[in-house]
Amino acid sequence: MANKSAYPAVFYPWEDGQGYTVEFPDLPGCVTQGETMADAMAMAEDAASGWIMLELEDGNPVPSPSDARAITPDPDIGTDGFVQYVVMDIAAYSRKHGKQSVKKNLTLPAWLESMATERRLNFSQVLQEALIEKLHIAK
Repeated sequence: MANKSAYPAVFYPWEDGQGYTVEFPDLPGCVTQGETMADAMAMAEDAASGWIMLELEDGNPVPSPSDARAITPDPDIGTDGFVQYVVMDIAAYSRKHGKQSVKKNLTLPAWLESMATERRLNFSQVLQEALIEKLHIAK
């Protein structure tokens, strides 16, 4: 699958005009909403990217995007629904949110490795915790 994808989404304006519900027909169960069009677009990109990333991480095939012209909004959800493509960068999303680990080699003084091993420290866990602290990342 290419890093960037465009999937058709159906945007249903809320009856009160204060937002949108967004559904991806090609991604079962992938539904989100936003209070403005910009918010709905951002939420749609996040929801679809997350859906695709989880499928890929679980080793499942990802459906190909349909042609937007073949999609008809569901009148039971809303009569003013319209179809629009949502573009997402799956690789960038996975780098930021994915659970897949990467292997890193590192060098440290022998005495430090010896002391850490004696105390049965998990090197991966210690490095992750140190990086999270150093980068000021909230858990």
